[in-house]
Amino acid sequence: MPYQPNAAFAGLFRAFTSDPQSIGAHLTQQMAQQQRDDPLLVSTGSDIVLFPGAGRAPAIESFRKSTRGFIELTAVSHLPLALAYLARMREVSPHDGSWQSDAARLRDHAQQTRAANSLALWRDHVAVDSFAGHEQKIADLVDYTCGVTIDLLDRAQKDHSLLSFAYLNDAYFAASPTNALPIPMNDVMFATFGLAFLDIVYRIGNWLRAQSIDWNRLMVLVSGQSGRPTAGTTWATNNMCYLVWCASNRTLLPERIFVAPHAPSFSVAELPDAAGLAELERTYRDLWLNTRASIDVARALFPEQRPYQFDPSPADGMPPITSIDDRDATAARLRRIMEDPTQLLSNCVADYIVDQLHSNGNQAQNVDIPGFTNVTYPRRELS
Repeated sequence: MPYQPNAAFAGLFRAFTSDPQSIGAHLTQQMAQQQRDDPLLVSTGSDIVLFPGAGRAPAIESFRKSTRGFIELTAVSHLPLALAYLARMREVSPHDGSWQSDAARLRDHAQQTRAANSLALWRDHVAVDSFAGHEQKIADLVDYTCGVTIDLLDRAQKDHSLLSFAYLNDAYFAASPTNALPIPMNDVMFATFGLAFLDIVYRIGNWLRAQSIDWNRLMVLVSGQSGRPTAGTTWATNNMCYLVWCASNRTLLPERIFVAPHAPSFSVAELPDAAGLAELERTYRDLWLNTRASIDVARALFPEQRPYQFDPSPADGMPPITSIDDRDATAARLRRIMEDPTQLLSNCVADYIVDQLHSNGNQAQNVDIPGFTNVTYPRRELS
């Protein structure tokens, strides 16, 4: 018979926190009643919702996959990286030929993307405010990336040695600029990451400021999985924390932002009805307040001990970008976000873009993006 704890001990255990009628649950309920009018902001991996409090209807905004231009730019930023994965496939299993069929499919997708790319696509279809005035340059960037990559894939099908890391690093990713390849693909990857995140920060920052939030009372919860399963689980590695903090003009206390990677998530595409949203709000409020209860009790319980001071800055942050031409820093950031499983992929650009917008009064057109602002892409050739 499986072991069962003594019933009396088990009852004592549940009396504290692990039962709906426990002391911990009752304290959370008291706090919820006292702070029912306080605003609550919840961010998931793709959406953000503000529950204003006092039973008022939530305001919801999306970012990432459901937003204009995100898939288009991310697809292009992934194109050079796909060649690195093909090179690794060839290295791991050089004789089975699977990399060649994948390379052929990738080439077809790149060719279709190149044909679909145009000034009109970015200006009239994607049409986001943060790209205004840069649409032709973005079209040129996409055409250049697809063209260079298609050419390399064509040559690699005939000469397999071209799909090696030694060659790719020297002639594609970190190549010295030439007439044939004026911009290395490391620059392209950083530029496209930067452009995609620029729109997120610009739009979400404006949305947050338009909500007239009382930042001193705001409760913030970053909920559920964000990016890969191992990433974004701390304040320092989840860039939404830094984005919200800067949107508050850094008046929001960082300790009021909790990251809860195992908490329930939600999607704008599958939102519950009004009753379901109200229940979701109660769940999130209880989670935030239950976590906060331990903090408040500790401060009262141990007044003579040195208090814990929350420091949102990471101990080992991203390499600083010292200038718009700092290729060492941008490449180091690309390596860091791929090699460190705790990092969101967007963290290679997140703090840089947030700081740029914060310092220039949220003027997206004045953000300098390495690999984009400081280079001229060959003009897209019209067929």
